[in-house]
Amino acid sequence: MIRSLILAAVVGAAVALLTWTRPGAPETRTRDSVTIQVLDNGFHTDLAVPRAALMRRGGPLAQATAGLAPGDWISIGWGDARFYVDQSPIPDRLPDGARAFFRPGNASVVMLDPARDDPGAAHAGDVARLTLTRAQFDGLADRIEQSLALTDGRPRIVAARPGDDARFFASRETFSILHLCNHWTAGVLNAAGVPVRPVRSISSAEVVRSVRAAAVLDRKLDMSAPRA
Repeated sequence: MIRSLILAAVVGAAVALLTWTRPGAPETRTRDSVTIQVLDNGFHTDLAVPRAALMRRGGPLAQATAGLAPGDWISIGWGDARFYVDQSPIPDRLPDGARAFFRPGNASVVMLDPARDDPGAAHAGDVARLTLTRAQFDGLADRIEQSLALTDGRPRIVAARPGDDARFFASRETFSILHLCNHWTAGVLNAAGVPVRPVRSISSAEVVRSVRAAAVLDRKLDMSAPRA
C-alpha cells in the first residue's frame, strides 16, 4: 500500500513537471511590432532578429551588434563556451559534449551572427516566426543582455571562427544538462511573453511548438480585437 502511494506520488510529480507551463506576460496589441524567427536544426535553436530593432534600443546588446560584419539580420544563440564554438565533426566532439552536459558550471557564450539575407529562407531545418510588440521585443532583448558578462559595461568577445562572421561573447550563465541551449531560448522567448513548458524545453521541437502556439494565440487576439 505504501509503495503504491509512493509510486503514485512520483508519477504525479513527473507529470506535473512535464506539463508545467510558465505563462508569458500579457501585452496590449499595438501596430509597432517586430517579427523574429526561431531556427531549429533538429537539436539546437537560435533566434533571428532584425538588426535595426537591436540597434534602435541602444545598450550592451546594440554595442555588441554594432561591431559585427554587415547584415540586416542577427542570429542569436547561446551554448557551452567550447562545444558550441567548435565546428569539427560531431563524432570527434562526443567526449567534449559529455563534459558539457554532465559537468556542472561550464562557461558559456552568447553568439551573434550577422546575415545579409533572411536567415529563415536559407535555413535547412524548421523555422517558426512570431510578431512581437515593441515592449515584448524589449523584454526579449533585455533577457539576452542579462546573459552577457560585461567588462566596464561592455560585452566582451571571447571567440571567433576563421572565415565566419559569428562572434561569441562571454556569458554570465553556466551550461549543463540542467540548463541547455533550448532552455535558454525558451527563457528568452518567455521574457517576450511566450508561454513555455520549462522541463520539456530541453528539446528544440518543444521551443518551436511554444512559438507556434503563441503565434496562433496572437492571431486569435487580433481577430477578436474591436475594429476602429
